[in-house]
Amino acid sequence: MKKQQLRKLTSWILRGMLMLLVGWLLLCLLLVGMIHHFGTVDRSRPADVIVVLGAGLRPDGQPGWALTRRSMQGADRWKAGYAPYVLCTGGQAPSQWRSEAAACRELLLNAGVPDEAILLEEGRRSTEENAINSRAILDNRGWNRVLLVSDSYHMFRASVLFQVQGFEVSRSPVSPERINYQSFYYYSIAREIAALHFYAIKEILRLPVTYLP
Repeated sequence: MKKQQLRKLTSWILRGMLMLLVGWLLLCLLLVGMIHHFGTVDRSRPADVIVVLGAGLRPDGQPGWALTRRSMQGADRWKAGYAPYVLCTGGQAPSQWRSEAAACRELLLNAGVPDEAILLEEGRRSTEENAINSRAILDNRGWNRVLLVSDSYHMFRASVLFQVQGFEVSRSPVSPERINYQSFYYYSIAREIAALHFYAIKEILRLPVTYLP
C-alpha cells in the first residue's frame, strides 16, 4: 500500500514539474516575442531628451560597433528634432581610460551634434543604474519625457527599467539588420531573457542589487 502511495505521489510530483517546465518555456517564448517586437517597431515621440544607452569599448578605448550604431541613431533622432538634448550613458570600466558616455559624446560631436546639446551620465554599471542615475540628472532639469535609443534586443528591458523610475518613455531601437552577426542577435536575446529573470527574482526577494560583475 505504501509503495502504491509513493508511486502516486512521485507521479504527481513529476507531472507538476513537467507543467512548471512547460509554463516556463511558454514564458520564455512570450519574452522572445516581446523583445523582438519592441526591437523592430520605432515609437519615437517628441521628448525632453534622447537617452543613448552605453555599450562596451574596445581594448584601446575606442567605441565598439554597438556603441557606434546606438550613438549614430541618437544623432539621427536629434537631427530629426525629437529632442533638444542627448544624454550619453555609460561608466568607465577598470581597464579603460575613459567612460562609455565620453566615447558616445565623441561620436555625437563627429556626427554634428553640438557640445552644448550633450549631457553625460558616467556612473553606470548596468542598465538599471542607467535609469536610476538618469532620474537624478533629469530631475534637476525638470525633464521626464525620454526617447530611449539602444539596440533592438535591449529595448524591452531598458523600457521597463526606465518606466519603473517614473519616466514617460518612447523608444527608437537600432534595427536588428545593423547588427553584424545574426548569431550575436540570438545570443543577446537569450542574455536579455536571463537578465529579465534576474530582475524579477531580485524584485520579488527585494534584494538591493543593481549590478552583477
